[in-house]
Amino acid sequence: MNKNKAVSVLKKNAMLIVLVLVYIFFTVMTSGQMFQAMNFNALITQNAYVYILATGMLMCMLTGGNIDLSCGSFVCFLGAVGGIMMMIKQINPAVSVILMLLIGVVYGVVLGYLIAYVDIPPWIATLAGYLAFRGWGTALLSANSSTGSISLAAQKGFLAVFSGKIFSTPVNQTNVVCLVVGVLACVIVVVTSFSERANKIKKGYEAESLVALLVRCILSVAAIMLFAYKLAHAGGIPTVLVWVVVILLIYNFITARTVIGRYFYTIGGNREATRLSGVDTRKIMFFAYLNMAVITAITTLIVTARFQAANAQAGTNFEMDAIAACVVGGVSAYGGAGNIFGMVIGATLIGVINLGMSLMGVDANWQKVVKGGVLLAAVVFDILADKKSSK
Repeated sequence: MNKNKAVSVLKKNAMLIVLVLVYIFFTVMTSGQMFQAMNFNALITQNAYVYILATGMLMCMLTGGNIDLSCGSFVCFLGAVGGIMMMIKQINPAVSVILMLLIGVVYGVVLGYLIAYVDIPPWIATLAGYLAFRGWGTALLSANSSTGSISLAAQKGFLAVFSGKIFSTPVNQTNVVCLVVGVLACVIVVVTSFSERANKIKKGYEAESLVALLVRCILSVAAIMLFAYKLAHAGGIPTVLVWVVVILLIYNFITARTVIGRYFYTIGGNREATRLSGVDTRKIMFFAYLNMAVITAITTLIVTARFQAANAQAGTNFEMDAIAACVVGGVSAYGGAGNIFGMVIGATLIGVINLGMSLMGVDANWQKVVKGGVLLAAVVFDILADKKSSK
C-alpha cells in the first residue's frame, strides 16, 4: 500500500479510530463500567433517537447543508397529542400510532411545500416550527394534566413494541437468541462484503485489497459479536434496536442503490446543474422534508415509549444531537457528501461521550461544552482534509 493510499484509508476511518480511542478512554476512566452489559444496552436505548433522527437529517443535509430545527419540538408536540389520544381520549393505541404518523405526514407535506415550492429558506421554516411546536405541545400537556406530563405506563402493548425486549431473559443470564442473531448478522456482513468486492472486480471498478477486506470483516465480526454477547447478558435484544437497524438498512439502500438516492447527492453537489439535467430538484427537496417529518414521528413513538410518558421536556436539543451526529460522521455541511455508515459512527461517538461523562459524574453543562468541541473539531478536520486533498 503506497503512502497516498494509506493516508486515504486513514482519513476515511478517522472517526472510527477516534470512536475506539474515546471508548477505551472512558472504559479506563470509569474503571470498566463502560464495558458492563447494561451500559451496552443503555448505549442503544438512550441514543436510539439520535440514530433515527440523524437518518432524516442526513437526507436534508445532502441537498445542500440544509437542516431541520423543528424536529425536537415536533417530538414534544406529537408526544403530547399521542398521550392525549391514548390516555385522555382512550383511543386504541394502534389507531393512535397511525394517527400520529398521519400528523407527521401532514406536517411534512406543509413543510416540504413551503421550502420547495414557496422558496422559504429551510432554517427559517423549521425555526418557526421549533418555536411553535414546543409551545403548542407544552400548552396541550398543561391543559390536560396538572403535572404537565401524561403517563403511558398503562399502555403495555405500546411500550412492548417500542421499548421492550425480544425473547427477554433475566439480566446476567445468557440469551441464546441474542447470540444466534449476532452470528447471523456476522454471516450476512461477511457474505455481503465479499459479494460486493467480487461484483466491483467483475465490472472493472476499483475494489479494496483482499487484505483490507479481511481486516474490515474481522473487525466487524468482533464488534457485532461483542454487542451480541453483552446484550445477551443484559436481558435480550431491545425492540428499539430492531427499529434502528431496519431504518438504517432502508436508508443505506436508498442512498447507495437507488436513483432518487443519487439525486440527493447531485443536488448538494450542484443544484443548478442537476436541474438543467432534467431532475425535478423541487420534488427532491419536498421529499427530503416530508421524509424528515415521518422520521420524527417514528422517533416520537420510541421516545414516549422509553420514558413511558409524554412530557414537555421531550425532544429538547434532539435536533442538535442529530446534526452533530451527521457532521461528526463526515456528512458535509455544504451538502453532497456523507453516508449512513459515517452517520452511525458519529451518532455512536456522541452516545459514548454522553454515557461516559454521565458515568463519570460530569455536569450536564460541561457535557455540552465537550460535545460542542467535538463538533467543531470534526468540521475543522473535514475542511482541512478537503483543502489538502484538493491541492
